[in-house]
Amino acid sequence: MAAAETELPFHLRGNYAPVDQEVTAFDLPVRGAIPRALSGLYLRNGPNPKSGTSPHWFVGDGMVHGVRLENGRAAWYRNRWVRTKALADPELPFVREDGTVDRTVAVANTNVIGHAGRIYALVENAFPTELSRELDTLGLRDFGGRLQSAFTAHPKPCPKTGELHFFGYGFFPPFLTYHVLDAKGELVRSLEIPVPGPTMMHDFAITERHVIFMDLPVVFDLEQALSGAGGMPYHWSDDHGARLGVMPRGGDVSELRWYEVEPCYVFHPWNAYETADGRIVLDVARYPELWRTGAGRFETASAHRFTLEPRSGTVKEERLDERAIEFPRVDERRSGLPYRYGYTVAAVGGADEGFRGLLKYDFEKGGSVEHDFGPGSATGEGVFVPAGPGAGEDEGYVLSFVFDEATNGSRLVILDAHDFAKPAVAEVPLPQRVPFGFHGNWVPDTGGA
Repeated sequence: MAAAETELPFHLRGNYAPVDQEVTAFDLPVRGAIPRALSGLYLRNGPNPKSGTSPHWFVGDGMVHGVRLENGRAAWYRNRWVRTKALADPELPFVREDGTVDRTVAVANTNVIGHAGRIYALVENAFPTELSRELDTLGLRDFGGRLQSAFTAHPKPCPKTGELHFFGYGFFPPFLTYHVLDAKGELVRSLEIPVPGPTMMHDFAITERHVIFMDLPVVFDLEQALSGAGGMPYHWSDDHGARLGVMPRGGDVSELRWYEVEPCYVFHPWNAYETADGRIVLDVARYPELWRTGAGRFETASAHRFTLEPRSGTVKEERLDERAIEFPRVDERRSGLPYRYGYTVAAVGGADEGFRGLLKYDFEKGGSVEHDFGPGSATGEGVFVPAGPGAGEDEGYVLSFVFDEATNGSRLVILDAHDFAKPAVAEVPLPQRVPFGFHGNWVPDTGGA
């Protein structure tokens, strides 16, 4: 690594560094055999500052990378910047002169999902941006003006109702608002959730009957936000406390109940569910603390379980594994329901230190299996895709973009979820390096967007 590059912040060097070209390629080479059950789009979003620089990993312009699979072929690869107002004019203010927030100004860099026949690029401080199936930007969506808050980067699908549950948080009141899209993609519910102040609430969880909010002690820093320095205006607070809020999905704030937990931070849960005796289980990647001395580096997260006992109002906490992890995922057909398997990235340390292989956890029997991609390889988030509508929970495939240090290139890797440690069933070398990013999803040709 050149000396000049080592002076750059982590998010601008190595495979974190942005790419500067949009590429379209057809009929990609394939090593192995792509399962014919895979017919759709594998999409992944992440920060890719068009200027080549940004003050923090979380604030670069959004770029979506996608591969279309069909009939055992890798039909195409595309990468496209999400063409937001912020991409066109980086000087546009997110906070207007009168102190109000402009939810149409954002970088749309965190997730990309399919729902009700549409594809959305998401970031947690703004409205969603709709994309075409060829990754062209179609425009912002506020659901006929009914959406009055941000749209989280981590909405939760309900496999039983087809609904999409989400929330928006902000650093001005209302600090937290809960929303529901129905199976047709219409905004049918919005409810303000009372919390004492602005925190960085990145994600949440649902069960079959409840929604779970995480009010944790990474709080908004107004002084930093007004300084003009950019970056993430949030820091750890020893005074805020940590708690989980549980509310019936069809209920209101009079039924909201808070459970105190040990101070911590959570970017991402695996899943949550209710047990037969009424307890609520929430599995997460937990940080003991985050950004105490600044948002420039990341501490280490590990697998953790909260078990909430409604009768006593208490919480049991368990560390499930010592290893550093991030980006936990499950079979989304089990979203909010009891589940057995979870997938996650095995991290080198904090997120700023890079990623290794993928882990598959068995939460029923205990233990895990790691897929090692080999020397010099580093993976992103793994996304589970079922082999068919009636397939078992680990009967399917895990897809991920993998970086190869030796070639400075990337490949799409398809693993057999059932035989997780075995060699990939297929690999698709890509014509463009895919920088480490955040989240993605499988958008099938049928039954989805």
